[in-house]
Amino acid sequence: METAHTVAQALATARRRLTQAQQTPAEADGLLAHQLQRDRTYLIAHPEAELTPAQSADYAHLIAQRCAGTPVAYLTGRRAFRNLVLQVNSHTLIPRPETEHLVEQALQLGPANASVLEPGTGSGAIALALAHERPTWQITATDISLDALALAQQNAAHHRLTTVRFVHSDWFTALTGRYDLIISNPPYVATDDPHLTQGDLRYEPQIALVAGPDGLAAIRHLTHQAPTYLQPGGWLLLEHGATQGAACRTLLQQRGFNDIRTWQDLAGLDRLSGARFLHRTSSSSRLI
Repeated sequence: METAHTVAQALATARRRLTQAQQTPAEADGLLAHQLQRDRTYLIAHPEAELTPAQSADYAHLIAQRCAGTPVAYLTGRRAFRNLVLQVNSHTLIPRPETEHLVEQALQLGPANASVLEPGTGSGAIALALAHERPTWQITATDISLDALALAQQNAAHHRLTTVRFVHSDWFTALTGRYDLIISNPPYVATDDPHLTQGDLRYEPQIALVAGPDGLAAIRHLTHQAPTYLQPGGWLLLEHGATQGAACRTLLQQRGFNDIRTWQDLAGLDRLSGARFLHRTSSSSRLI
């Protein structure tokens, strides 16, 4: 990438390179704003502003990484999720707009002073969004990855969200007690899914994406185990793939859940399923 002397020159070169690499040329603006620690308004108002040689070199490196496919969120270290801007890195999934629907349903279904569990919190996006919008809720967030938990705790500290308790746990193994709501965006991609070799998924942690040959291993485990940790009448809410709604409903039904539902995203695709666990019997604690 040739040396750029002004904002306008840098953007023109970067947009051309991104286009050639079949990336989105408009990403050049956000990456330059990040590099200069300015907002996009500054780029519009000061196209003639000169970059230092170091700034030009660093920006060229960012653009080269994006051309190679590195996700923008990993390059900037940030991603907006609902009303929060979160730190992200390669130890966690990048929070996606689709997951905001999971948060919205939890906000509607949870009681006023809910006790909430989020297994597999990653960057903490779901737990922290809930804590931000429901400060009376007591939230426990777990992850098997210590690196992910450390990042989630940093995000909580940055936003001063003190009602979230973070626990190092492989799903439920380190937990006791029961919750009004269990909510999770677990791995749900099949091992041989071709999407794993495309786009951002190439760079995201496989442990947070892949769930066995049918993509349902984590969902199957959560539906089997959740009743032990739910209050009677408590909700389990799970994000899943667009073709997995029927399978999720079947798993919930087999496990003895009631009021089973699937919700669609803005594209009309099945995106999350949930159900209430209303009663306990001697057989309801057995895995199916």
